[in-house]
Amino acid sequence: MSWREGPSRASHTPRLSRLRSQSAAELRSERGSGRRSRGGRWRSGRPRPAGMVGREKELKIRFVPGQCELVEEDANIPNRRVLITGATGLLGRAVYKEFNENNWHAVGCGYSRARPKFERVNLLDSIGVHDIIQDFQPHVIVHCAAERRPDVVESQADVVSQLNVTASGNLAKEAAGIGAFLIYISTDYVFDGTNPPYKESDAPNPLNLYGKTKLEGEKAVLDNNEGAAVLRIPVLYGEVEKLEESAVTVMFDKVQFSNKSANMDHWQQRFPTNIKDVASVCRQLSEKRMLDPSIKGTFHWSGNEQMTKYEMACTIADAFNLPSSHLRPITDSPVVGALRPRNAQLDCSKLEMLGIGQRTPFRVGIRESLWPFLVDKRWRQTVFH
Repeated sequence: MSWREGPSRASHTPRLSRLRSQSAAELRSERGSGRRSRGGRWRSGRPRPAGMVGREKELKIRFVPGQCELVEEDANIPNRRVLITGATGLLGRAVYKEFNENNWHAVGCGYSRARPKFERVNLLDSIGVHDIIQDFQPHVIVHCAAERRPDVVESQADVVSQLNVTASGNLAKEAAGIGAFLIYISTDYVFDGTNPPYKESDAPNPLNLYGKTKLEGEKAVLDNNEGAAVLRIPVLYGEVEKLEESAVTVMFDKVQFSNKSANMDHWQQRFPTNIKDVASVCRQLSEKRMLDPSIKGTFHWSGNEQMTKYEMACTIADAFNLPSSHLRPITDSPVVGALRPRNAQLDCSKLEMLGIGQRTPFRVGIRESLWPFLVDKRWRQTVFH
């Protein structure tokens, strides 16, 4: 069934959705409470036919000398709806932005950092998950939320299993209930790294608990929703809010402060992948699925530049014309922390054959990501702001 012939959502909406439409009177009464629509603008609306491009009334604050006033204006509402979990995280923010800028009505959800931009949803609360999905009726759900730090997973196994496995299975079940296409973000760490590159059909053998929980999450998703997709990806980098958000960007301070030598892993082979590229793949995969319901199952996406952390650090130094002589390559396998696969390179030909993909050269992407964290840039911001 194609997107244009897609199933009507009308049968699933016995009441007006608070996420899809809301009366101007309600919003006027909520002004004092500070409740806002996505995008930071006051919003009103009328019910519109499911699956149709709508024009709704939107309330905007207009500032004029000496006062501000509330005015109603027409607003275009995209007909395609996507819900992004983990929208406050590194990948989730990029996925939200990618869909939002490409004619999708995107709603993001998070937990501790959700407000005010996103919906606050505890994914371990099955009732809360059910409510937001029934209210918003998304056509696509991109499930980015997870505990992805291997060493943290080892120390919080029970809690992490609930998020990475149980919550993912429940989300898949809810998606199946309304006919939504679910993309579950997984990892290259489901493989042991002894025989790369890995195709989707190759047998997984995770070495650490993180990889095991993500593999169990894959199974839970596909068991509860046979039409879902699993997207395995490697180490990510991109526009971070803080350097510690990515295992790639976290090296920047060690690169910049060249007055002290720094040990860098030169054993594990990685394929750093830009979050913008993964977000684009998620959108392309979703749009392809809207036209072809056979698009489902497991897929791989990755950058194609093979680097150790030492090589990444040297590339970062070169990109910013910084010295790298203080960086020391360590060729021994790590002896502390969770076990890592030496080379879990992903074969991405399945998506490439579908005409899906985007790759940003590492040198280009890392400059875009890290320039705000240059030491002299911080100094200029301190002086002028």
